Amino acid sequence: MNEFEYLRQMRSLRKPVAPSRDLWAAIDGRLDETPATRSRHLWTRRLAVAAAIFGVAIFSGSIALRLAAPESTNVASSTRWKPDDPRLAGAAVELSTAHSELTQAMHDAPDSPALRRILDRTQRQQERLRQLDRQAG
Repeated sequence: MNEFEYLRQMRSLRKPVAPSRDLWAAIDGRLDETPATRSRHLWTRRLAVAAAIFGVAIFSGSIALRLAAPESTNVASSTRWKPDDPRLAGAAVELSTAHSELTQAMHDAPDSPALRRILDRTQRQQERLRQLDRQAG
């Protein structure tokens, strides 16, 4: 393709395109939503985000546990724990981030048993990662 063909194709993209369906029905339906419906959608999105974060934490934690080396030692700090082994450090960062975001989600929805279970699992995973780091050292 030469430059002239490229420019001709670019000019053809300037033409207006009509939507394949009427978009006003969806817009009108969203305008008629009640505050309770919007709140429920927001809560569902937050739970989905928390579940995605938990999934990433589980995945990275499992990879870090498989890559754990016996020569690492434990270094603990009061704010954020960081192991010496760089293969465990990534999982520690992911779990710490997941924990802080889940804590924020619990602040927004304190009566959520699902968030409480996910937060408890994340804390257990963090403790398991610390144990592996201690055993390896």
